[in-house]
Amino acid sequence: MLNTKSFISVDFGAGSLKLAEFELNESGGLRLKQYGFRSLGAEGAQESTREAVMQKALQELLAEKGIKSRDVNVCAPGFHVFSKFVKLPPVEPAKVTQIIQYEAQQNVPFPLAEVVWDYQILGTTAGGELEVLLVAIKSDIVEGLFRVTEASGLRLQLADVSPAALCNAFRYNYSDLEDCTMLLDIGAKTSNLLFFEKGKVYSRSINLGANTITQDFANESKLPFAEAEKKKIAEGFVSLGGAYEEPENAHQAAISKIARQFMTRLHIQVNQTLQFYRGQQGGSAPQRLFLSGGASIMPYAAQFFQEKLNLPVEYFNPLRNVDRDPSLNLEQLQLVTHQLGEVVGLGLRNLAHCPVELNLMPESTLNWVNFNQKKPYLLATVFSLAAVVFASALLFNKLNDINQAELANLDGQIVPLTKRKTDFQKALGDLEKSKTEAAQIADWIDDRYYWGEVLSQLHTIMVQVENETSNKLHTATGVWIENFTTDGEAAPDQPMMAMAPGFPAAAGGGMARDAAWMRRYGSRLPGGGAAAPAAPAAEAAPAAGATAGTKTKPVKPAATNEVDTITVMCRAVDVSATGGPSATTDMAFAVQNALREDPLFDKEETKLTAAGLSQPDERNTFTFSVTVKLKKPLKL
Repeated sequence: MLNTKSFISVDFGAGSLKLAEFELNESGGLRLKQYGFRSLGAEGAQESTREAVMQKALQELLAEKGIKSRDVNVCAPGFHVFSKFVKLPPVEPAKVTQIIQYEAQQNVPFPLAEVVWDYQILGTTAGGELEVLLVAIKSDIVEGLFRVTEASGLRLQLADVSPAALCNAFRYNYSDLEDCTMLLDIGAKTSNLLFFEKGKVYSRSINLGANTITQDFANESKLPFAEAEKKKIAEGFVSLGGAYEEPENAHQAAISKIARQFMTRLHIQVNQTLQFYRGQQGGSAPQRLFLSGGASIMPYAAQFFQEKLNLPVEYFNPLRNVDRDPSLNLEQLQLVTHQLGEVVGLGLRNLAHCPVELNLMPESTLNWVNFNQKKPYLLATVFSLAAVVFASALLFNKLNDINQAELANLDGQIVPLTKRKTDFQKALGDLEKSKTEAAQIADWIDDRYYWGEVLSQLHTIMVQVENETSNKLHTATGVWIENFTTDGEAAPDQPMMAMAPGFPAAAGGGMARDAAWMRRYGSRLPGGGAAAPAAPAAEAAPAAGATAGTKTKPVKPAATNEVDTITVMCRAVDVSATGGPSATTDMAFAVQNALREDPLFDKEETKLTAAGLSQPDERNTFTFSVTVKLKKPLKL
């Protein structure tokens, strides 16, 4: 798809600013959309005021023409440019730049650190020498052009010089001319003379311009420069010399003489350059001359050079192969076409490869251009961030308003709820207190029944061992708990049984159990002895389920309120006469093993005490003690 994006060319001449807007046509060629001119006057010729004058003129033209394009190529005037053609000996391509830099140091009349320079290899001679165009311009001049375009909202793409732009414009429009042709561009301060021959080009800048005519006329007529310039354009012509009659208008007569004197000096420079081109550059005699530039259309200028050079003279038409927008006034355009050579050459740089492609952009300007190219993205990023922050602030304010309204609404509901909260907290505190008390009571109840559970389990174990032993020996046996001791000291005269929660002492419990045991087993005691008498009622009751005759031993209060180890003193019937000498030992170990297997007691720490078994007494009973380790301590 054809890129129809338009672009601008600006020629910052010494005496005028020329602007043109181009675009690509359907065939990929160049189309002129619109153009404009602004005189820079005397202030434009002074370095102190030139930049401000150029900026004002450029902004006025952009506004007047309504140009929206932003990309611009600019051209520096000839009087700011140093150019020279040099020939280099045949060298390796890698060394060309090094040699050209050396030539620049030798030829450029300023330190290289203060200039921007570029070169173009135009061809080779028959002897193999390189023909190089070397161009330099002071960096501050290009930076000034950049400031002017930037202040006008334009994006500077490249900076060229007028000889190179004229060369490209001529090649594009007169590519059919192969023999030697001269192009003379007469500017305000300088004139450019170019030779074209068989694809080669040679140029020279001549320090003579049409402002000389204006200044000499202003001095002679005592008129301001601006008024003298107007009269030169309106009434001036080049005197034909000889016997021609002078005009009656004194100003016109003066201008014509001054103009002829200027043209004569210019012809001398052209003739010297022509001789140098033919002698030193090996060029041919020119076959024609093209005139361009503002002063070239002064009446009789063409006739003057035709007479002096004896060559056909034409006006350069830089729009020969350039399309014109249908909206352009062709009659007006024909009057200024000869002045559009530089802007057409600049426009061609956006079209295709050109014979001379220079870009005199200093590094500082290139860096700034690159920054400007990225600036829209940076600005877009900043704008996006700002938009996010603004939207967030807007949303925050809206949410804040909503929250404030909700807060005001809730404030009316908080007062009764606060009272309810206070009442609820008081009730909750009372509930927590009750729960704590209930938990304490539950713990007490659990501890009360746990002590009973321990005693009940001891009773069960005694009954189990007694039954197993009786079944094994086929005789009546008996084993019961005689007393308890703890790992601390009990209170004096206080039975251990009575200290246990949920197991108060029972006056008749022990005697009832003993009597029952005696009725059952007394007649079968070993040796035919009578059973032991029942325990007195004054003694403590046995543990729940304990065998008859069980009594508790008075102890002192423990050092702590918990008991985890108790020593159980057991008494058993001596069955050694029936079961053999080891029967008593087996009875004791049976009690120990049964206690170890019970889940309430610690298996490793539950064991017979070191005291061992006692000798049978007169009732044919013996005693042994077992240290019992509780997995859950008893709380007293």
